[in-house]
Amino acid sequence: MVESALPSTIPGSSSTLENTRFIASDLCAYLETYLEPEQVREVYRAYLFGAEAHAGQTRLSGDPYIVHPLAVAKTMAEMRMDHKSIIAAILHDVMEDTHISKERIAEEFGQDVAELVDGVSKLTHLKFRSRAEAQAENFRKMMLAITRDLRVILVKLADRLHNMRTLGALRPDKGRRIARETLEIYAPIAQRLGMNAMRRELEVLGFAAYHPLRYRVLQEAVGRSRGHRKEVMQKIEAAICARMEEAGIVSRIVGREKNLYSIYRKMQQKQLSFEEVFDVYAIRIVVEDVDACYRALGVVHNLYKPVPGRFKDYIAIPKANGYQSLHTVLFGPHGIPIEVQIRTEEMDRVAESGIAAHWLYKAGDRHSATAQARAREWLKGVLEIQQAAGNSMEFLENVKVDLFPEEVYIFTPRGEIMELPRGATAVDFAYAVHSDVGNTCVAAKIDRRLAPLSTRLESGRTVEIVTAPGARPNPAWLDFVVTGKARTAIRHYLKNLQQNEAADLGRRLLDKTLFSAYGIRLEEVEEARMQALLAELQLPDQETLLGDVGLGNRMAALVARRLCREDGDPAGSEREIPPGRQERPLAVKGTEGMVLSFAKCCHPIPGDPIVGVMSAGRGLVIHRDKCRNVAEYRDRPDKWVPVAWSDEVEQEYAAAIRVQTANKRGVLASLAAVIADMGSNIENVSFDERDGQVSTITFTLSVRDRKHLADMMRRLRRVPEVLRISRARC
Repeated sequence: MVESALPSTIPGSSSTLENTRFIASDLCAYLETYLEPEQVREVYRAYLFGAEAHAGQTRLSGDPYIVHPLAVAKTMAEMRMDHKSIIAAILHDVMEDTHISKERIAEEFGQDVAELVDGVSKLTHLKFRSRAEAQAENFRKMMLAITRDLRVILVKLADRLHNMRTLGALRPDKGRRIARETLEIYAPIAQRLGMNAMRRELEVLGFAAYHPLRYRVLQEAVGRSRGHRKEVMQKIEAAICARMEEAGIVSRIVGREKNLYSIYRKMQQKQLSFEEVFDVYAIRIVVEDVDACYRALGVVHNLYKPVPGRFKDYIAIPKANGYQSLHTVLFGPHGIPIEVQIRTEEMDRVAESGIAAHWLYKAGDRHSATAQARAREWLKGVLEIQQAAGNSMEFLENVKVDLFPEEVYIFTPRGEIMELPRGATAVDFAYAVHSDVGNTCVAAKIDRRLAPLSTRLESGRTVEIVTAPGARPNPAWLDFVVTGKARTAIRHYLKNLQQNEAADLGRRLLDKTLFSAYGIRLEEVEEARMQALLAELQLPDQETLLGDVGLGNRMAALVARRLCREDGDPAGSEREIPPGRQERPLAVKGTEGMVLSFAKCCHPIPGDPIVGVMSAGRGLVIHRDKCRNVAEYRDRPDKWVPVAWSDEVEQEYAAAIRVQTANKRGVLASLAAVIADMGSNIENVSFDERDGQVSTITFTLSVRDRKHLADMMRRLRRVPEVLRISRARC
C-alpha cells in the first residue's frame, strides 16, 4: 500500500476515528440503493473489523488509516460492485499492514473475500535484490490473482486511483516514482480492460505528478484557447443536432475535450505543436440502436465532408477490450477537423466502465458480457506469458509490451478476425494463432502473396502462415516481434533448445574424454559414481551436468577425472587404455545448434583442419587450425578439443576472400556474376582502395566446402581485371 494524504473526495473527513463512522455510514447509505440489507450489514461489519485492525495507524497527513480503505470502497460502490468486492476494498491492506492473516479473513468473511484481499496485497515477507525486481514480482502476483478473479484488478485500480488523488503528502521523488508506475502500468491496464473513465483520471493525475511543469504549461494553454473553442463547438453541435432531428434520429450530442495527457502524448509522438493538436474538435453522438449508428454516420457525412481513410468501424470489428463505436473525421466549417464518435447507450456505458459494466448492469447486457469475455481472453494470454517467462522482470517487460492501446485487425484464411498490437509482424500473428504454429513457421502469405516473416501487418489483410515440421524459431525474430506472447514463446523455446543441445554436445565431449583418457564409454560409468558426483557438485540430474559441460562451464577432462578416480586416489590417475581404443577427434556436422558456433575471425569451412575452443556460456567455438586466436590455448589442453569435419556435412558456411582488382567500371558486377554462377551468395562485401588504380575487395561468401571455394577462386582469377586473389587471414 502506498502512503498518501487525506482524500479530498470524502466530505466531512477529520483526524478523529469517530468521524470515520460517518463516512462509513454514508457509504452504507449509498450501498442500500442497490444491495440487500444483509449484505450492507456485512459491509459495515467489515468496516468495524478493519478499523480495529488499523487502530493506532495514521497516514502521512495524520488522519486515521481507515480513511483510505473507505475511500477505495466508495470508488468500488460507485461502480456498483458486489458486496464481497466492497468488503475486500475495506480490508485490502489488513494482511500487509496488520497482524491479521488470510485464514482469519476467510474465517470472518469467507474464502472469496480472503482470496481477493490476498490478490491485492503485496509480497511483504520476501527479500529481493532490487526495488525493480520487487515491483516486478508484486505485479506478477497481482496479474496471476486477476486471472483467477477479475475483481482483484478493480480493487487495485480503485486503490491506485485514491493514492493518485492524495499524492501530495509524499516526497517529490517517491511521488514521481508512483506516478511513473501509474502511467506505465495501471493506466494502460485500465484501458486494456475498457475502463476509460478511470484511465483518463489516472493519466491526468499521473501526468500532473510526473511532469508538473509541463502539466501547468499545457493547462494554461488550454485555458487560454477555451473561449474561442466553446463558440465554435456550439455551432457544430447545433448543426449536427438540427440534421439529426430532420432525419428523425433520437440522439444525445456531447462535445468531448481531450485530457491533458492525451494532448501531451500526441504532441510528443507526432512531433506536433500545441495549436496543431488542440485545433481538433471532438463530438460524441449517442443513439438508441446499432441501425441508428449507421444512419447517423450518413447524416454527418452529408453535413460535412469526411476525411478519406479516417473512418473506422469498431462496431463490426470491436477492439480487443470490447470497445465499440463508429469513428470518423470530418472537414468542419473553415476546414476545422472534427473527430466524431457514434455509439449506442450500451456501447457508451461499456466504453466508460469496461469490465466493471458487467457488475453495473447485469441483466441482458450482452455488451458488458463481451467486454468481460475479451478481458478474460487477454488474461489467458498473460497466464501463458507467465508460464514461459524466465523471471518476474521478463514477465513485466513482456506484459508491458502487450498493453499497447491501438490494434490492427487481421483476417485468417477462414475469415476469423484476430486483434494484434500496431506494428505486429507475421511472426506475431503465427504465435497468436498457436505457439506450435509460431515455432514451426517458415513463411507468410499476405493477401495470397508470399511475404517475409518480418513484414508489419496492416488492418484488413488476410494472413496465412506456412509451416514446416523441422523448422524452429530464429533468435533474430526477437529483433522485430512486438507481442509479449511471441517474445516469451521464442525465448522459452530457445532457452530449452540451448539446454538440450548443450546436453547433447556435453555427452559427446565427456564420452570422448572418458574414452581417450580412461578407455571407457559414458554409458559404462557406474550409476553410483555418477550419483555421487552429482551430489558432490549439488546438481539435480545428469542432464544438467552434461549441459554445463556442453556450454563450457565445466571442463570435460575434470568431470571425467572425478568420475573415474579410484577410492583413495583424489587425483584420479589415468588408467591403461585397452588395445584398439585410440582417441578420435570429435566429429562436427554443423547442425549442433546454438552451443556450437564458427569463429568469424578465420571462417572455417569443411575441408579445413580445425580445432574447437571451449568458451564459458557459449559452448564450443570452431577455429581453423592455424588461426592466430587459438595459439594461446595450445598450452592449455583443458580449453581446446581436437575436432574434425563429419562426412555428413551438407549446409553452407561463410568464407572470406580478398580480391585485388584494377579499378575499372563494372568490375564488381563481373565478380558478382561469377559468384552467382558458382552457386554462392554474397553475405558481405567491403572495399579498400590502395591507390587510384588498384582496389581490394573483401567478400564474405556462402560455400559448401573447401573444394567449392577453390573452384570459385579459380573462376574469379579468369576475370581480366583480377590481379590477385587469396583467402582472407585473421
